[in-house]
Amino acid sequence: MNHARAGSEVHPVNGAEAQVIPLHKPGREKPVEIPQQVETRAEAPVVEFPVPAPQAPEADPLSEPVRNALTFLRHRLTGDYEVDEFGFDAELTEALVLPPLRALYEKWFRVDTFGVENLPKAGGALLVSNHSGTLPLDALMTAVAVHDETGGRHLRGLGADLVFKLPLVGSFARKSGQTLACNADAERLLANGELVGVWPEGFKGVGKPFSARYKLQRFGRGGFVSAAMRAGVPIIPVSVVGAEETYPKIGDLKVLARLFGLPYFPVTPFFPLFGPLGAMPLPTKWTIEFGQLIRTDELGPDAVDDPMLVFTLTDQVRESIQQSLYQRLSQRRSIFRG
Repeated sequence: MNHARAGSEVHPVNGAEAQVIPLHKPGREKPVEIPQQVETRAEAPVVEFPVPAPQAPEADPLSEPVRNALTFLRHRLTGDYEVDEFGFDAELTEALVLPPLRALYEKWFRVDTFGVENLPKAGGALLVSNHSGTLPLDALMTAVAVHDETGGRHLRGLGADLVFKLPLVGSFARKSGQTLACNADAERLLANGELVGVWPEGFKGVGKPFSARYKLQRFGRGGFVSAAMRAGVPIIPVSVVGAEETYPKIGDLKVLARLFGLPYFPVTPFFPLFGPLGAMPLPTKWTIEFGQLIRTDELGPDAVDDPMLVFTLTDQVRESIQQSLYQRLSQRRSIFRG
C-alpha cells in the first residue's frame, strides 16, 4: 500500500492522487504581509453655487399692430414721413388703406391669383386690365394682389379726372398712389421703375349693363401702349373675373346722373331700393390673372411713331385679356364658389 510523504496530502482528483506542495518550508513561519499604507490626500470639497436659470426676455406689452399704429401717429404728429411728387404717401397706404382692402380681398371676395410670376420684382411695367362692376372695386383688389404677391410693391393706378374732383375721394386717391390718366404722368412713373395700372375701358367698362358682362369695351386710341413703348417697359394683360356680379347693373337713372355730375347712376336689384344697405357688394368669388409679358423694348425707338403698330399692339393686349376672361369663365363652377 502506498503512503504519502510527510507534508503532503492526498486528494482524489479524477481517481488519482494529487500532491499539494506547501507554500513555505517546514519549521518556518510564513512572513506576515503588512498592508502598505497608501497616503491619500483629501480633496477639497466642491462647492456648487446655484446657477440661475436663463430668464426669457420680457414680453413686449404692446403687440406689433399697436406699435405700428403708435409709430404712424408719431410720424403724423412730427411730420416725419415722405410724400412723392405725385402725392403718394406709402406709410399712410400701408397703415390705413391696405388693411381694410385686404379684409375684402381675403374674406369677402376670396381672391385667387394666377400668373404672379409675371409680375416683375423690380423695374417698371404697365398692367392693363378689364374694368367692371359698377363701382371700381376691381382696381382696388388688383392693387392688393400686386402689393402682396410682389412683397410690397405698390400699383400706381391711372384714374379718370372725375375721381380727383370728388371731395375727399380725390385727396385720398392721391395719397394712396393714384394719379391722373395722362401719358405724361404714366411715362414718368414708368421711367421711375413703378408698376402702373390702367383700365382702358374707363366708365364704359365699369358702368356697362349686366347683360354685357365680360365683353370688353373699346380700348381707345392706345395711349397706354404709347406710354409703355416710350418708357421701354413690358405690358402685362390682367383679367379679373367676379367683379361683374358684385353690383349687377340692370338700369340707369340718367336724371340723377346729370344732377350729381356722374357718368351714370346705377340701378341694381338692391340699390337704391334698400338704400345704403343695397350698396353692399355681393360676396362673389374672384380670380385675378396676370398674363404673359408683352415686350416693347425690342420694337425700336421709332416704333411709337407708327400708328398702325400702336393699334396692332393695343388690339393684341385687348385680345389677350378677352381670351383669358373666356377661359376663366369656362372653368368657373358658380358665381359664389368660383
